[in-house]
Amino acid sequence: MKLISVVGARPQIIKAAAMSRAIGEHNRKYPAHKIVETVVHTGQHYDENMSQIFFNELDVPEPGYNLEVGSGSHAEQTGKILQRIEAVLIKESPDCCLVYGDTNSTLGGALSAAKLHIPVAHVEAGLRSFNRKIPEEINRVVTDHVSDVLFCPTQTAVDNLANEGISEGVHRVGDLMYDCILFYTKRTKLIEQKILKRLGIRSKSYYLATVHRAENTDDGTRLSRIFDALNQIASTDCPVVLPLHPRTVKCTHKHGLEFTNWIKVIPPVSYLEMVVLEKNARLILTDSGGVQKEAYWLSVPCVTLRDETEWVETVESGWNILAGADKQRIIDCVQRGHRQRDVASKSIYGDGNAAHRICNTLQPPQTKAKSIF
Repeated sequence: MKLISVVGARPQIIKAAAMSRAIGEHNRKYPAHKIVETVVHTGQHYDENMSQIFFNELDVPEPGYNLEVGSGSHAEQTGKILQRIEAVLIKESPDCCLVYGDTNSTLGGALSAAKLHIPVAHVEAGLRSFNRKIPEEINRVVTDHVSDVLFCPTQTAVDNLANEGISEGVHRVGDLMYDCILFYTKRTKLIEQKILKRLGIRSKSYYLATVHRAENTDDGTRLSRIFDALNQIASTDCPVVLPLHPRTVKCTHKHGLEFTNWIKVIPPVSYLEMVVLEKNARLILTDSGGVQKEAYWLSVPCVTLRDETEWVETVESGWNILAGADKQRIIDCVQRGHRQRDVASKSIYGDGNAAHRICNTLQPPQTKAKSIF
């Protein structure tokens, strides 16, 4: 079968790495049932540290197409993706278009394929924060409702789809990011001490923070409260390492925000470097969905800088606390986050074989079986 994989942001490139590796193994094992993959990069993330470094580090095949849509408003960005990916889909005429997650690249790829009557498969289907004010939620819902095959990471995601009347084509496969954390954590052992030494930090002697979601970066009041909390935590407790997203950099300048010397602001890091920083942090503060899960899998306490999360299992387990953007609540949640909790149950997110299940669903390897398309 012929597969188009659409990526545009760094989390999607990481997931695509797991898929491309599984596709290669699938093709070697079942040469009569090959999956021929072409990666299409929308260019939603175009900075070297946010895009190309991940292709190089994770051995993702170079994109067959780069749409170079760049930044812009949601309408502008999604419109460019729709227009430019349509031409690729018409030219390639794939059997399926595979999209990941909840970005504008996800939505643009799914809508364009659906309008061309090309089957859509959505990885990370069924996630819901139940907050329609955030763009990611709109992207998730619309993508799920135009998809033909929905790959869910958890039973909660399956249940969410059922509640919306979607039951056909739904498969609980586990979480691709869990595949990645299991596979790549082995590689981080070779670079761990080098990275910590370079940054001048010791294991469990710092907090790690990431802030990038529009709900925080586009709201000057929320962003100011978050950074006030980080400044106080860093100056009274222990240093905070803050890899700063390009969007957040622009917003800090726009709102005139500054950091104390106790906050170590660094450029965005590669995936392997991020795993090292997560693994060795005393606690993580983040508004990233992927980082919430990685903290859970690495058994590092997490404080989420959002009012809700689609990864509810991390909260229910006690490893993740929702703090929103209130300064004092963030500080209080950091103190709560140090308390002893149960060992994280990794099985909630599968067994690390999500990518293989996706491959075997898209292109069944049995001799007499046909592709589901």
